[in-house]
Amino acid sequence: MTELHTERLILRRWRESDLGPWAAMNADPQVREHLGDLLTREQSDVSVQRYEAGFDRRGYGWWALEVRATGEFIGFAGLDDTDDDMPFKGVEIGWRLARPAWGRGYATEAARAGLAYGFDTLELPEILAVTTAANVRSQAVMRRIGMTRNPADDFDDPYAPEGPLRPSVLYRIRGGGRR
Repeated sequence: MTELHTERLILRRWRESDLGPWAAMNADPQVREHLGDLLTREQSDVSVQRYEAGFDRRGYGWWALEVRATGEFIGFAGLDDTDDDMPFKGVEIGWRLARPAWGRGYATEAARAGLAYGFDTLELPEILAVTTAANVRSQAVMRRIGMTRNPADDFDDPYAPEGPLRPSVLYRIRGGGRR
């Protein structure tokens, strides 16, 4: 089982005890602001099953994110293959944190661990990141971890309904471009 450790965080496989806090995050309108509809408990649980299946199939995916000092579950971070319907192909890095964990640098710390794993262990040539054009907080994390955006790569998310969630941005980082 692949676990990643940072100074303050553990990126690990999912546990049964994560399901309740994960469902609460997915029912929080602020957490879901740039993601779309709120999820039911059942939908939230199914998402974890998909994440775990990805790990079993590929050996990487969306890790549960835990604070080392307290053992508290605070969200997820990790790597995933881009969806087939996207206008680009590759491996995407991402994160989603519970509101009490916002503004503490956890997303940046977890993303740096994900980049290191992607480049050093998986030997990926490039890692991508995607968010809505309006999600300035995630875009700030992308810039902090050394990713860059070419506005020519911006696109409309084919999975999002018409409206503010459709315009999306794509950030990239090459294996040699890390800090």
